[in-house]
Amino acid sequence: MDDLIRDRLLTLFPVLRDVSAELWQRLERDAAYIEVPAGTVLFEASGPCQAFPMLLSGAVRVAKAGLNGRELQLYRVSPGESCVITSSCLLGNAAYPARGVAQGDLAAVVVPRPLFAELIERHPPFRAYIFNLFGERLADLMQLVEEVAFHKLDQRLAALLLAKGETVNATHQSLADELGSVREMISRLLKHFQDQGLVALGREQIRIVDATALREIAHALS
Repeated sequence: MDDLIRDRLLTLFPVLRDVSAELWQRLERDAAYIEVPAGTVLFEASGPCQAFPMLLSGAVRVAKAGLNGRELQLYRVSPGESCVITSSCLLGNAAYPARGVAQGDLAAVVVPRPLFAELIERHPPFRAYIFNLFGERLADLMQLVEEVAFHKLDQRLAALLLAKGETVNATHQSLADELGSVREMISRLLKHFQDQGLVALGREQIRIVDATALREIAHALS
């Protein structure tokens, strides 16, 4: 691990700053630095879980596929964050229950399972970081369950557009992936929003024209 990677790792994961000299030597020796291009499948459902990635750049989209082939995005992992499904699988010695794909070119430091277990056992701040992550992600997943179960697709689409800002640079397919829907339904709803004067559609771009009306849709009772 060279100095630039080390500095980047400690900046994004300050929980490692006070790790013991022995464990840090293990990190230097056993952890691997990886770079992969956008679209790389990092793990598949039912695949083995062998290591813990600490993301330095890029992002990971974690999604669950249904029997009909459609995927529902569970969450995204950004630099400085970690994948709670990976942590769970490593701690429980289980296979992955979902799929992870690199969004954008990705760089990470990958910690092998035995060293991950030692960090959990011997470095309390790292253990606290992992279990705090479980709490945060569980809250996110409960919100996702509520949205899928109790909110209509037009509400969820309106809320997603508002969360992305005034100009949304995204394809209809990528929005469908995030919402666990299909492109045709998203395109139909976006065309309806445009006809109502709420958005303006361009090539891989959606501009919000009437945020107030979109907000009313997002918060409407199901």
